[in-house]
Amino acid sequence: MSEAEQTRTIRVAVPSEAPGGLDAACAGHFGRCSHFTVADLVDGQITQTATVENLPHHESGCMAPVMMLAQNGVEALVVSGIGGRPLMGCEQLGIAVFAGDGGNVAGAFAAFAEGRLTRVGPEGACRH
Repeated sequence: MSEAEQTRTIRVAVPSEAPGGLDAACAGHFGRCSHFTVADLVDGQITQTATVENLPHHESGCMAPVMMLAQNGVEALVVSGIGGRPLMGCEQLGIAVFAGDGGNVAGAFAAFAEGRLTRVGPEGACRH
């Protein structure tokens, strides 16, 4: 198979308002979302989705959702807001974090697939 014929699959997560899914609103902050909507994108097209309930914030603090996403094979995260500690945890576990616009989940996946999002660095983390 040539390089041109190879497909690129990536698992992306978006913090979502209940009940999650493509029609759900994006949650305003990573650690306080009720759910994550996770999608496998193959060459920019969604092939499957799932919703994962977020862990209570007090269980392992703000790193609990980071660890859960890593265990679920998430490679990229689209957020409206994220704190410095979970941002650093994502980076250390190989999860790239991108800034979304806070619309709905389907729109966040589309913006990611189209390459319209910028990567979040330490200067973009919430300070609360």
